[in-house]
Amino acid sequence: MTTNSPAKRVNIVQVKLVREKSILYKERKIRSAQDAYHLIYDYLGEVDREHFIVLCLDTKNQPTCIQTVHIGSLNSSIVHPREVLKPVLLSNAASIIVAHNHPSGNPTPSPEDIEVTKRLEEACIILGINLLDHIIVCTSDFCSLKEKGYIK
Repeated sequence: MTTNSPAKRVNIVQVKLVREKSILYKERKIRSAQDAYHLIYDYLGEVDREHFIVLCLDTKNQPTCIQTVHIGSLNSSIVHPREVLKPVLLSNAASIIVAHNHPSGNPTPSPEDIEVTKRLEEACIILGINLLDHIIVCTSDFCSLKEKGYIK
């Protein structure tokens, strides 16, 4: 079928992960939710807004990269699976741990936290990625949604 419209130019692109910096993780391997909490807390520090991050792991549960995928407001963060899983796919991660902080200091998961965890778990299943945990980080405490039974 021919048209009188001019040809459409299609961009040829390449998508890459770019290392911005690195942090030293002495334990080398994530063995527990507490291990993940310590690494994530070191990465986040004491930020004043919600940061949603993804921690990518290799087949031996060694962290390979970490990325902040969304920065929310003081008490909320809207997270889409496509944004979370983009760095996971690019880094060829075998599994992931997602996390976000609660600046309020209360690590209790909200209904929205539980819902986003379920959506991420469904997306990970489709893509063959193992969602190991969702950690809610606070200054002196944390909550593992896996330990609470929200992740299979």
